[in-house]
Amino acid sequence: MNAAEQATSLELTTKIASVVTLFKAQFPMVRVDLKPWSNDRETRSQLDPDSIDIGFHLPGWNPKYECRSMLVQMRFFTGGNFTDGNLTDGNSPRLIGLEVLGFSYNGEQWRLSTVGDWPVVGEKRPAEEKLDLLKTFCRQVYELFNSPPR
Repeated sequence: MNAAEQATSLELTTKIASVVTLFKAQFPMVRVDLKPWSNDRETRSQLDPDSIDIGFHLPGWNPKYECRSMLVQMRFFTGGNFTDGNLTDGNSPRLIGLEVLGFSYNGEQWRLSTVGDWPVVGEKRPAEEKLDLLKTFCRQVYELFNSPPR
């Protein structure tokens, strides 16, 4: 679901803002889109209510990224209810996976998944140095959501 719609508590809103900050630390030129999905009936029927999705747009197509836009999809195990936004109780959502997808005007170009051995699949792949930055970002997001409360 759109990150803007999942920001239902101060804590969850803060964590979403932290994800944006972490991404922009690796890729400072991006423009953030907290509502990457359309609000039509067909699109809404396809959305995962246990995910937070954020779009990031580059100034233009870039050969090092092999894309124009990136979609970050964070998937959570919620134990049933994500809508209260409470990340500190015993039933708080736990991040179980991330997918980062690269899009150009020709559609999806590549996909990085943190499931398994973190494969990158697609017709085109970003340069290794950009993949390393994406993987660093993914590790930081895991730490943000899954580290014990202080």
